[in-house]
Amino acid sequence: MPERPDRRSSPSAAAKRAGWRRPASPASAPPAGPPDTQPPAPQAPPPADHRSVVDSAVYRDGRRVASPATLAETFRQLREQPDGMAWIGLHRPTEPELHSLAAEFNLHELAVEDALEAHQRPKLERYGDTLFVVLRAARYVDALEEVDFGELHVFVGPDFLITVRHGAAPDLSSVRRRMEATPELLSLGPEAALYAILDAVVDGYAPVVEGVQTDIDEIETEVFRGDPAVSRRIYELSREMVEFQRATRPLVGMLNNLMAGFAKYRTDEELQRYLRDVADHVTHTSERVDGFRQALTEILTVNSTLVSQQQNAEMRALAEAGFEQNEEIKKISSWAAILFAPTLVGTIYGMNFETMPELKWAAGYPFAILLMAVVCVSLYVIFKKRDWL
Repeated sequence: MPERPDRRSSPSAAAKRAGWRRPASPASAPPAGPPDTQPPAPQAPPPADHRSVVDSAVYRDGRRVASPATLAETFRQLREQPDGMAWIGLHRPTEPELHSLAAEFNLHELAVEDALEAHQRPKLERYGDTLFVVLRAARYVDALEEVDFGELHVFVGPDFLITVRHGAAPDLSSVRRRMEATPELLSLGPEAALYAILDAVVDGYAPVVEGVQTDIDEIETEVFRGDPAVSRRIYELSREMVEFQRATRPLVGMLNNLMAGFAKYRTDEELQRYLRDVADHVTHTSERVDGFRQALTEILTVNSTLVSQQQNAEMRALAEAGFEQNEEIKKISSWAAILFAPTLVGTIYGMNFETMPELKWAAGYPFAILLMAVVCVSLYVIFKKRDWL
């Protein structure tokens, strides 16, 4: 298979104006090779092609000139537009689809592998004339009061932009409509669409930040109200903030790297201003997220302290209740012992045995009464000294 024409080292309009052109007709396209070098997917796309291709369009001078229904048709239409640009949006594509795109646009196998496996951290890498960007989008779900994260992979080449979306966020249809409404911006090339996607992802963080701020305010109220379920809510929100931090913090470095290449890749001045604005929003969002995580850590510490104080108060109350109960038991036991002594003496002298001593003694009755009194008084004095009474 003959080699493709050299592509730009950066997706910039200046390089397009410098003379890069895609072959204009199928006659100049690479000839069919053996099966192991010519994937059949572009020629006969599987039925899944219609489900995973969310939108596919070919643009010229910033205006849509074709809306192919399949990837193979997109490839053909792009070849017929020497100055055209393809924007292909995919949602959870199949492996054959990505391999057909890799064969058509010379995508690096490592980038394709990342796009297939997903679960990647935000990053920006260059493979020759293709830029590969991984973004983590976020949206706040009001009904569940939680943050839902999506993953977006973007391939940016000399005349194409491919988005591979994993998850519900972000909604790229609004980005496409916005760019189509401003053809003068879209005519700057695939990098203009990339910056619009970056802006949409970063703008999508704003509702999440507001939602999280509301959650933190509610959590603070619940903490001081003593809600027992607040600890779990703090933990879950803290985990979401860790994910949010992983999504936003790498973007700062990624955008700085893009801005560092403005001069090298001759990026249009309008796009430079556009990217700087996105970088400012990312920095602000990253700082807010860092603040949220710190605030949640402090709230968790305060909640732990309040819980400990509450537990100590409950233990103190239980101890006091136990002490009072013990004092009552002492009193009851003391009076029971005092009352038991005369009962014992009276019971013994009430047996009425004929051979029992003191039955015919004249002083027997006074002696028994005196014995009962002495025993009772003695027990009372003993218990009183021990503070049982």
